[in-house]
Amino acid sequence: MHVVVLMKQTFDTEERIRLVDGKIAEDGVKWIINPYDEYAVEEAIQLKEKQDATVTVMTVGSENSTQALRTALAMGADEAVLIEAPELTDERAIAKAIVAYLKDKSFDVLLAGNFSVDNGAGQVAIRVAHQLDLPHIAAVTQLTIEGNQATGVREIDGDMQTVTATLPALFTAQQGLNEPRYPSLPNIMKAKKKPLTTLTLSDLGLSDEDAAARVERVEVTLPPKRQAGQKITGTADEQAEQLADILVKALR
Repeated sequence: MHVVVLMKQTFDTEERIRLVDGKIAEDGVKWIINPYDEYAVEEAIQLKEKQDATVTVMTVGSENSTQALRTALAMGADEAVLIEAPELTDERAIAKAIVAYLKDKSFDVLLAGNFSVDNGAGQVAIRVAHQLDLPHIAAVTQLTIEGNQATGVREIDGDMQTVTATLPALFTAQQGLNEPRYPSLPNIMKAKKKPLTTLTLSDLGLSDEDAAARVERVEVTLPPKRQAGQKITGTADEQAEQLADILVKALR
């Protein structure tokens, strides 16, 4: 079995977001594997342990993204692929690059996070499945694979839904699928010797037009500062009346 994990490097969720000239400042930032992708990596490694699978992790980004790939290798993945293309800024182009790499590869399972914590789009994995004509099950919290059949369980509107698919197929990981492991020091050292292949868009036969963004981020702004609270005084009836007036005005 060959499992491929689509992953992304994102800001540490504890980082404070700073804007400089309308852009998110990245200097001095701690980078991590996108938390939802980390569930995907862990699930792939568990498949490796249970079914003797080979695990490949891959990402699209800058040379700096090798940090996240090395972490995944230290967790237990066998090899990594970096499509070095920091100029790709929208999900369409990123998915196109991934498909260009995967279209001639043999694999049984594609895993990815349900969405990334930076953009929150949740588009790349689903676009890849669509372009490769693969069945997909999104936001799984349980995944069972027997032979060429997969069963995924996901939460929907307070209930659980069970979906089956025939491999090869793509699955996106939701929180609760597993508990990602921490890489041990020996595995961190071993990860430095595991294969990490770097490719460019030209290596994949993609043109500048293929990489062109269809969506432009015009501006990034911080949320407005929270306004000071308003204290309500008086009797219980007077307070209830004041609160009702405030709510009515807020809804207008």
